Amino acid sequence: MSSETMPTIGEMMAASVPMARTLNLEFAETTAERAVVRLPDQAEYHNHVGGPHAGAMFTLAESASGAIVMAAFGSQLSRAVPLAVRAEIGYKKLAMGPVTATAELGRPVDEVIAELDEGKRPEFPVNVAITREDGAVTGEMTIIWTLRPNS
Repeated sequence: MSSETMPTIGEMMAASVPMARTLNLEFAETTAERAVVRLPDQAEYHNHVGGPHAGAMFTLAESASGAIVMAAFGSQLSRAVPLAVRAEIGYKKLAMGPVTATAELGRPVDEVIAELDEGKRPEFPVNVAITREDGAVTGEMTIIWTLRPNS
């Protein structure tokens, strides 16, 4: 398959993760360094004050973290499964309108793969900032991921 016909990580996430489709998440950028995912403003996913529901923002941030994990470690899927281990989210300011999650890896890719090469089950953080259109940070999330070696 040529690169023109290979699905993007965003397309793969939308196809394989039903919640990403349900929330109509838009995968704007996905590299091993950064993933940017947008949650459009949708009344059916609002909370009691008219902004995106906390659960929708959690799913947005977790999806951005999954996209960067796939970009960074997709080459390891034949020998390990990426799994989210735990997550912590802080809601900082009122989110209104569309919001964007920007995810960054908290450890170098080579360091994580070296641990996998040593037979370990590496863990690594993905840090996510959720912002409004005006740039204000409305939430911050850290998801700890692991690469579980296949048995």
